Amino acid sequence: MENKIYYLMLVLYISFFSIQEQITAQTEPIMYFCEKLGRTGEIGVSDRFTAGYFTVIVKCDFALELVDVSLQIDKYNDRNRKFEYYMNFDYTVEPDLKLLHFSQNEQNDLKIEEPGFYRVSLVDNRDRTVASALIEIIRK
Repeated sequence: MENKIYYLMLVLYISFFSIQEQITAQTEPIMYFCEKLGRTGEIGVSDRFTAGYFTVIVKCDFALELVDVSLQIDKYNDRNRKFEYYMNFDYTVEPDLKLLHFSQNEQNDLKIEEPGFYRVSLVDNRDRTVASALIEIIRK
């Protein structure tokens, strides 16, 4: 009888750690911010920047299968304690990419000048949120 109890405890112990490993695996795209993307990777990764330009990075373990996307930026309004639409930038990307980066280009001037808290969302062509993250802009 004692052997069955030890065996059951061993099975539960192994099951717990295998489930925990599955829980921590990345299953959805993640978004974060940096100053710019250099040859060796992201430079100045943070969620707090001075007013001006920044770069948005979206990473995933699988191809995102996106073509027409937009970055929607909503600013937090202290008075009503809600995020309100601030601006939007449209982009075209390759569907087989696992890593997307968005920064200033000829069509989009990706910068925020007003201090505050912002929610940045990557939205697909059906208006579904693919990934989002918060960023704080502070005075220079």
